[in-house]
Amino acid sequence: MPTIPALADALPVVEDEIRRLATSSTLPIVNTFSGRITAAGGKRLRSMLILSGALALSGEIGPRAVTSAACVELLHAGSLVHDDLMDNAVERRGVRTVNAEWGAGPAVLVGDFMLARASQAALERISPFAAGKLAAAVADLVEGQVLEVLDLFDPHRTPENALRSIALKTGALFRVGCVLAAHVADADEETTVRMSEYGAHFGLLFQILDDLLDLASTTERLGKPAGNDIRQGVYTFPLLRAVTDEQRELLATRGRELTDAEVAGLLHELRGSSLVPDTLAYCTSLAAQTAHALPDLPESDALGVLRELPRAYLDWAASRIT
Repeated sequence: MPTIPALADALPVVEDEIRRLATSSTLPIVNTFSGRITAAGGKRLRSMLILSGALALSGEIGPRAVTSAACVELLHAGSLVHDDLMDNAVERRGVRTVNAEWGAGPAVLVGDFMLARASQAALERISPFAAGKLAAAVADLVEGQVLEVLDLFDPHRTPENALRSIALKTGALFRVGCVLAAHVADADEETTVRMSEYGAHFGLLFQILDDLLDLASTTERLGKPAGNDIRQGVYTFPLLRAVTDEQRELLATRGRELTDAEVAGLLHELRGSSLVPDTLAYCTSLAAQTAHALPDLPESDALGVLRELPRAYLDWAASRIT
């Protein structure tokens, strides 16, 4: 993908804005935990999509685009605090989780602070429309998470139900980011709808590949135990498409008590099946659909980034598979 000076210059500004919002509490202890979570970083794919989208649509990355990226990243970080609490996780990206360090109750409050601060910043610095869209995205995220909780440890969960959950849980923030990119660029309704579709498709692609890596990569590459979704009872889209009747029976009878050896054995069997090629083939088609969803725009380096990023992310994920 091309190197775009405007994009390279804007990403550090987004980081500064994330840090400012995350540490804007009047209570130092909230700033400590919120700031530590956001400082751990991440792929910042949502920021890339928002900034590239604004640049492709308007020819510039203005302050409202930067704030949009920071708000979406802060929403994402706040949702991760809540995810870690639900999963009883003790570490994320090499950093102790809030719930492990401070307790369950405070973790809820820190996550809530981050969600609220993002919506407040959108209202004050972007527009009421942006704040409303972010609030709706949080509602979608919660509903997607609830659907996942309802299906925990259910070996008869359907692939369609898994897709519905991630379309809400993960797709929401990618989708709203692309909508905000169109909004700050003053794009028309048709362009906004196409950008929304692009973000929704990208969110599905991102999560399916993430779920595949949990099954087919290594603990060293993941930075967390491989097979963690299985241990948590989250039976994902790639797993549900590949699992055999015998493996489904194992999950039905042993799901909550699976030993590390049993998880390792299941992963070994899955890696020897059609799991990886079938999922990568599905994602190859999805990456093409994602790029095809883009609105018709004049050619530019920024549009090239949006067009090439789905396939580039797919190739990156495939390189992490054992």
